[in-house]
Amino acid sequence: MFHYGLVGDMSSAALVGTDGSIDWLCLPRFDSPSVFASILDKDVGGRFRIQPNGAYTSVHQAYMQDTNILETTFTTPKGVVKITDLMPIQDGDKDGKPDTNPAEPPELHRIVTCTAGSVEMRCDYQPRHDYARAVPEFRPIRRDGNGIAVETRGGRQTMMLLSSASLSVSADAVKGEFTLSQGESAVFVLADGGGRSPNLERYRTQEKLELTRRYWKDLVAGMHYEGLWREQVVRSFLVLHLMMYRGTGAIVAAPTTSLPETIGGSRNWDYRYSWLRDTSFTVDALYRLGDVYGADHYIHWLLEQCQLNHHNPRILYGITKSSSLEEEILDHLRGYEDSRPVRIGNAAEDHLQLDIYGEVIASIHSLLVLEGEIPEEAWELVCSLAEMVIENWRRRDRGVWEVRGEEQHFVYSKVLCWAALNTAAYIAAAVEQRRHYRRWTQIAFDIKTEVLDLGWSEKKQAFRQRYESHALDASNLAIPFFGFIPREDPRVRQNVDAIERELAEGPLVWRYIPEETDDGLEAQPEGTFTLLSFWLLGNLIYTGQTDRAFDLFHETITRCSNHLDLFAEMYDPSTNRQLGNFPQAYSHIGLIHTALNLSGFIVDTPTRLIRRRAKA
Repeated sequence: MFHYGLVGDMSSAALVGTDGSIDWLCLPRFDSPSVFASILDKDVGGRFRIQPNGAYTSVHQAYMQDTNILETTFTTPKGVVKITDLMPIQDGDKDGKPDTNPAEPPELHRIVTCTAGSVEMRCDYQPRHDYARAVPEFRPIRRDGNGIAVETRGGRQTMMLLSSASLSVSADAVKGEFTLSQGESAVFVLADGGGRSPNLERYRTQEKLELTRRYWKDLVAGMHYEGLWREQVVRSFLVLHLMMYRGTGAIVAAPTTSLPETIGGSRNWDYRYSWLRDTSFTVDALYRLGDVYGADHYIHWLLEQCQLNHHNPRILYGITKSSSLEEEILDHLRGYEDSRPVRIGNAAEDHLQLDIYGEVIASIHSLLVLEGEIPEEAWELVCSLAEMVIENWRRRDRGVWEVRGEEQHFVYSKVLCWAALNTAAYIAAAVEQRRHYRRWTQIAFDIKTEVLDLGWSEKKQAFRQRYESHALDASNLAIPFFGFIPREDPRVRQNVDAIERELAEGPLVWRYIPEETDDGLEAQPEGTFTLLSFWLLGNLIYTGQTDRAFDLFHETITRCSNHLDLFAEMYDPSTNRQLGNFPQAYSHIGLIHTALNLSGFIVDTPTRLIRRRAKA
């Protein structure tokens, strides 16, 4: 398991370990170069660790209720100490929304408080700028009885570390030991950017702690959900907001890069960008929870990006117009548990991926359903994307998994082309564009006819991964969700049964069998894909197996998440550990949808609700 919590300010995010070490942080944005990256190389990556100076008997890590403020509590033979980590949310406007143009660069605040006895602590601050490619320079600005302020520079990055504890500055680190007795605290602030004040009091740590606490709690208070598994749904909701870039509304797939899908393998990708394939599920999750502002902010970003690329939409985008997605290998980093290569950027931006059209149009349809209308630019985008589908749906592509082998006629891609035109036709009818409605409906019918003819394997009694192959692909679990075939169609049950036989172990589901799929990489075993567990449960609900879905959902959330209910991209049942980038937005989106679907079904059946509560 990844024994980390995530803190952030909706511009960047840090992984905080149960040992008190910050092992990953990029500043000032998600896609900026890292300043701490020991999760990718313990020796040279850099870290910011605060922990007891000696053995501790236990450690407990938890979020302050309904917030993204993390508390790590160490119990030692002589006392108890708590570290509170947060990245302050900048003062919002009168509606409580985060400032999209904050006046100050990001900050990380660490409050160390002794709650019992007396504890000797140590601090080890080792920034390694620019993915550890730059040699850091340490320049003490202030050192007195009230602590220390040290500016660090490396590459194009400058930061200021301030501490109320006295620390020592060496050529490559800031270190020191300090003792706290019950009721005493020490404050540490890491402030991004040059020219920051060396006066610790000006950073108003306690005030920002309260403002940040209030911001997250107010956000949760506005969330529309009172069903079962509320704690997990709240955590997933808060995680999605940690990965939403406040400046544009883009949501990164994960705040990390190169955490491996296979330990020691090469399937290591940079996920600090926003994928259109996640779009419809993300928007639906936010709308269903009542977070209209978050969903609308994301839709606005989506429309802006797609309008810039009407004739050549990408499958993923950077969080801002200035983001670079050029893929690069960092040979100097060993990788997580020697899993090489470490990559930054993502070459998948140039892939042809036909499913994105359906997912984008589905998001616009969600907006139409919620608000009863869509802006003119959204309708223009629907028209543009629908015409692209008509022009391209017969082509081969790289599929939803972005294979780096030969392009194929992936069935999921064809189904999403159908979904694009079918949904576009509904939108056309709603805005009284009958000509478009008739044309798009007819071509959607043609696509569906072909998929049912060429995409169904009689041998496997399931949808194929690709035409002219009997290989299966668990992405086809999503086919019923788009209404391609009705839930009472026997092929829904046959398809899920076949995928369970070949690609599943209980609630855990593999994407495909690597030996049967030319994904352009060495056929290495990988973990089960966490989102697919939730898609499997959705199919069980669709086919009337709700009791079984309930049991498997409980197993999934207790088995695949870490101690803070955070999910990675994948889970390896053979080693009982998480794999892939962490935490993964797609996984948390799947949890939200499944919890809402199951809870809604159960709440409508009082007898079952009583039985289930007793069992849970």
